[in-house]
Amino acid sequence: MSESLGGGNGLRVLVVEDDPSLQVMLRYNLEKQGYRVEVAGDGEAALTALTAFRPSFVLLDWMLPGSLSGIDICRRLRAMPGGHELPVIMLTARSEEVDAIRGLETGADDYLTKPVSMATLEARMRALLRRTQGPSELLHFEDIVLDLVKHRVERGGRSVQLGPTEFRLLEFFMRRPGRVFSREDILRSIWGENIHVEIRTVDVHIRRLRKEINGLGERDLIRTVRSAGYALDSEGE
Repeated sequence: MSESLGGGNGLRVLVVEDDPSLQVMLRYNLEKQGYRVEVAGDGEAALTALTAFRPSFVLLDWMLPGSLSGIDICRRLRAMPGGHELPVIMLTARSEEVDAIRGLETGADDYLTKPVSMATLEARMRALLRRTQGPSELLHFEDIVLDLVKHRVERGGRSVQLGPTEFRLLEFFMRRPGRVFSREDILRSIWGENIHVEIRTVDVHIRRLRKEINGLGERDLIRTVRSAGYALDSEGE
């Protein structure tokens, strides 16, 4: 086991996993850290738990018995009221990069390949939970307003629904407008120095951020700089 997550403080974690041995291992270790844990063994049970248990964090297996896969559950979760703000880590036996990217594009914030290392899982959970917290302040850029306390984003007065990673990514850019950051810079700043994440993960989250903040007729304020990276820029694309 790795160092503690710092105490779960009763935070509710929904584990969606059909493997009984993995269920037991995850429940034991998470409860040991102070989390309240609910386990769902299939997609239907997961949908019920999302409403009844109201988790603060979801660990979601890709392959589930029955007609609903982890991908299906993630799509439905993101469509629920407040679902964009719920951190989701997908657990998958698939090791191909294309599968990981598909999971991220569906709405997962992160992914881990089985067998799951608790040390790695704890590190990823810590990083993701840090990205959902922030100091008390508003950030402004052009017609975008980011509220770090209420975890809300508006553009031109309309509400913008962002997942935890996209929210942290937008905050990162809004604190440094006009500056170009490489994918490596973004990985280190958003995910941390000691967590291995594929470089293409940055592109996936940039696409998702663009899709959400750019409404019909609105300028794309995220500029892609060939061979250099990305910037939040008034000139945009």
